[in-house]
Amino acid sequence: MEERFIATKYRTDCYQCKNITDQAIRAVPYQAKVVCSSCGGTRVFIPKNEDIAKPGQFMKPDCYPVWSLSEEALCRNCGKRGPHELSIGCRVFTVRCENCGFTHFYKFDLEYIAESIADELV
Repeated sequence: MEERFIATKYRTDCYQCKNITDQAIRAVPYQAKVVCSSCGGTRVFIPKNEDIAKPGQFMKPDCYPVWSLSEEALCRNCGKRGPHELSIGCRVFTVRCENCGFTHFYKFDLEYIAESIADELV
């Protein structure tokens, strides 16, 4: 398993500083994180479940629009490298393999402002 399961950026308005800026997104088996490259606002999600799931199965109505992204990654279930669907909201974060449907479900856990943004974006 790669340490950097998913590592990408998404340009949108920050929930903290409200600036349009890159949001660094990183998901590994033990944690998912979204970090604002402008203010360091960080949201941490912890794993709750891994299962074969239909698209959107773990997503419920959210307080903000859900980000729907796609990123190449190696699947922990089928072992194939291919597109993975990312759905990120204010309370949940899912990563789903488009090949086999294996889904990592993370739930919101912690929010903070990083003192050193460079450390968080690595």
